[in-house]
Amino acid sequence: MAGQLRRGDDGRDRCWWGGSTPDYAVYHDSEWGRPVTGDAALYERLTLEAFQSGLSWLTILRKREGFRRAFAGFDIDAVAGFGDADVARLLADTAIVRNRAKIAAAIVNARATAAMRDAGESLSDLIWSYRSEHPRAPSGGDDLAATTPESKALAKELKRRGFAFVGPTTVYSTMEACGIVNDHLQGCWVRDEVERLRAAVR
Repeated sequence: MAGQLRRGDDGRDRCWWGGSTPDYAVYHDSEWGRPVTGDAALYERLTLEAFQSGLSWLTILRKREGFRRAFAGFDIDAVAGFGDADVARLLADTAIVRNRAKIAAAIVNARATAAMRDAGESLSDLIWSYRSEHPRAPSGGDDLAATTPESKALAKELKRRGFAFVGPTTVYSTMEACGIVNDHLQGCWVRDEVERLRAAVR
C-alpha cells in the first residue's frame, strides 16, 4: 500500500517507495538516509535534489552518472570555475536535466561552498548542525513532513550565504537523503541500521 511498508521478495519490509522499482530498492537499501559527510558529497546531494524539484527522483537517479560526468565529478573548485561555455555545454547535454536556472544554481552553489571553505568553514558541518537530536519515527507516508523548522532555518542560512535553489522542501529532501534525519518508516529493515550510523556522526 502506498505510504506504508512493502515486503520484498527477499522477505524484508521496506518503505513503500523502496519496493516500487529495482532502482529504488538499491537506493533505499544502500544509500537513502545513511549519513553523508564531507563538502563535496553534500554539495553533490544538494545539487541533485535541486535538479529533482518538480520531477521524479527516479529520473535523477537514472541520470546520476550523467550528472557526475557533466559536473566534473562534483568537484567544487572545478564547477565553481564553470563559465558561459560550460553552461552552453550543459544545456546541450541530454545525459542530465537541461534546466538553465538549475544549472546556474549548481555553479553558484559551488562558488558559495568554496567561499565557505576559504573562510575556514564547512558546508558539511553547517548542514549537520541542523540535525535533530530527537529523531522522529514516521509510521507511514502521511506522517512524513515536506519541511521542518530545521529545514526552513537551514534554507534561510544557505540563502544568506549566497546559495540558490535551496528552498525548505529541497533542503529537507537533502536532509532525509543524507541522514541528517531518519525518515525510514517504523518497521523498515533499514531504519535501525541508519540510526546506529547517525549516532556515530559527531
